[in-house]
Amino acid sequence: MILEIFLSALFFTLLGTAYVKGYDIVKRHSPDHLPHFYLIMATIRMLLVGIVVALYVFFTENREDAIRFALTFIIMYAIMMVVTLKLRH
Repeated sequence: MILEIFLSALFFTLLGTAYVKGYDIVKRHSPDHLPHFYLIMATIRMLLVGIVVALYVFFTENREDAIRFALTFIIMYAIMMVVTLKLRH
């Protein structure tokens, strides 16, 4: 469980960093496209989170572990969304 939490935190740190750096680049070069950037990044993050959870659930045989991982991952996703919105808006 500790490895899963560490890898999840690393995943969300990378996603958050990509969002913050991308936001800065788009804001500097083309601020009119910030709404498009936000929607694209939100879609990419949601798809990646869904894919990771689906793969874990598919390859895990223990139902309780799959549910625990999915809930933890979704909570971390919500926290990441709040943090990135607070940092950049």
